Amino acid sequence: MRLSKARVMKYRSIKDTGWFDVEETKTILVGPNEAGKTALLRALEQLNPGPDVAGFNALRDYPRSELNDINRKLVDPAEVIVVDAEFELDDDDRKMVRAIAPGFEGCRYLTDRRLDNSWRDGLDNAPSGRKATNEKVRSALRKRLPVLVYFSAYFRVRPLIHLDHLATRIDQKLLDDDQYDFGNLCLLKNIGLTARELSDLGKAPEPAPGDSEALARYRAQLDERSYKLNAASVQLTQQIREVWTPELEEGGPTSKELVTIRVQADQQYLKVVVEDELGVDIELDQRSEGFQWLVSFFTVFTAQSSDQYRNAILLLDEPGLSLHGLKQRDFRTTISKLAKNNQILFTTHSPFMVGPDELEHVRVVEMANRKEGTQVHTSVTAADSAAVLVLQEALGYDLAQSLFAQQRNLVLEGLTDFWYVEATSDLMRDAALTDLNQKIALLPAGSAGKVVYYATILHAHRLKVAALLDSDSAGEQAARQDTLVHTLGNKGILRTKDAYTGTVNHPEIEDLLRETLLQLAKESLNWDAIAQAAAQPARSVVDVLADVVGQPFSKYRLAKAYVRWTRDHTANDLTAVERGQWTSLIEAVNKALK
Repeated sequence: MRLSKARVMKYRSIKDTGWFDVEETKTILVGPNEAGKTALLRALEQLNPGPDVAGFNALRDYPRSELNDINRKLVDPAEVIVVDAEFELDDDDRKMVRAIAPGFEGCRYLTDRRLDNSWRDGLDNAPSGRKATNEKVRSALRKRLPVLVYFSAYFRVRPLIHLDHLATRIDQKLLDDDQYDFGNLCLLKNIGLTARELSDLGKAPEPAPGDSEALARYRAQLDERSYKLNAASVQLTQQIREVWTPELEEGGPTSKELVTIRVQADQQYLKVVVEDELGVDIELDQRSEGFQWLVSFFTVFTAQSSDQYRNAILLLDEPGLSLHGLKQRDFRTTISKLAKNNQILFTTHSPFMVGPDELEHVRVVEMANRKEGTQVHTSVTAADSAAVLVLQEALGYDLAQSLFAQQRNLVLEGLTDFWYVEATSDLMRDAALTDLNQKIALLPAGSAGKVVYYATILHAHRLKVAALLDSDSAGEQAARQDTLVHTLGNKGILRTKDAYTGTVNHPEIEDLLRETLLQLAKESLNWDAIAQAAAQPARSVVDVLADVVGQPFSKYRLAKAYVRWTRDHTANDLTAVERGQWTSLIEAVNKALK
């Protein structure tokens, strides 16, 4: 199962987050300090916590301003839902349910966790009138509920371990309460031997001279330890190299520092060393804080994901905080790989942990004031500009890096235009209808008025540039700017009205997908503007939706819903008119930037 929706209420700084969607792979929580991001993760953890995790405590966890209601018994902790969730079934779940009760495989599993640590669960979208079968399916799914695991201060692997001392502490149950030994135990699990086994292997008795059988046993015992240490070293090295591959200044742009991790044993001492590009072995604790964190993360994660955390939902609080910005960018890819097997929610303040193609994975966490408490926004909006600062910085950095990377560049008005062009061109390419030149970089300027600045800078670097503008008032004004016309020429300024074939007077890019967006808005967002759009065919679909929906309308939400829609649909699901309009637009872009 995977978590698809969640809601947290009455927990520390949180009054009610409202329901928010959780992505299938990774969900990124951004927001300022004290917004409640950590509280959100800790509450979610309680849906199905791992072993030794303390449950809710009313004195500690209930909003302090309302605690007196608990003390006066005006509020019953058993009736206070702290975290509510909806889980979608995966293929294995559906197969299991189908074997128990055919017809129930399309259901969703619902569960909550209450302040007294009790829980309730049930099924949604299940056939009615079959109470006994419902109970059977519900009970089976409860057993398959993934464990939610919170990581914050990641446990560290210590560079030197005395095996016999560690084994004795384990035997006598004297491990440190602060889990000082946890990282080391994870390292041993990856090796495949316990501390006692490794210790005993290091105590192999010396064979008597001429005793070939004793010599063979002696050799086999030491070889077993050596081979298993080597296998663990190779695995850890491969994981680290995927992230830790800095360029050498004197070695040229393709030269990499391929570090090698070695787990070595010398009698009773086990140590972790790093071999650098010069072949020098350096103890792990002499490397940078960021490198130590990375080694420890992979050691702990690899060990735990093969045990009780397999298929778990991982809640990572500020992962990679001690890594350099560029290493965080590489680690972002690593998290995406981990998320293929473990659904991940993580918090971050770093723009390097949010990719320009990952904005649909972002949830903005903010607390406008203590009275309202923590809110979670699925759309990229917030009352506090600090809440979306990470996104602004992420876009700014990647845009700055990509500005001069491509010979051909199409400047777009904004982010939603970028999503529509990228997603639709992919549909058209997959259907072999038309192919947007993949060497063309798509650059969102932020507004129609800023298009001229981007175009001018790119043109000054002797790059090919075209601009795509809506045919609304802002686009018309931008298209008439002397500087833009002088820079790009008339052939370099593309207008949505040139590809549009309908009756809208001032078509925007959304009008090239008018019928699809109207149907999508109704089905996915509960924004039904189909009748009004039919009655007002000369108005832009954005204007019609804004009138019908009112304040909740957001171009970002509409565009994000469309991007999700394209994942499960093809160009054949667009109307014939829409396919024709996009074919014309893409061919015009290719011609302008040939």
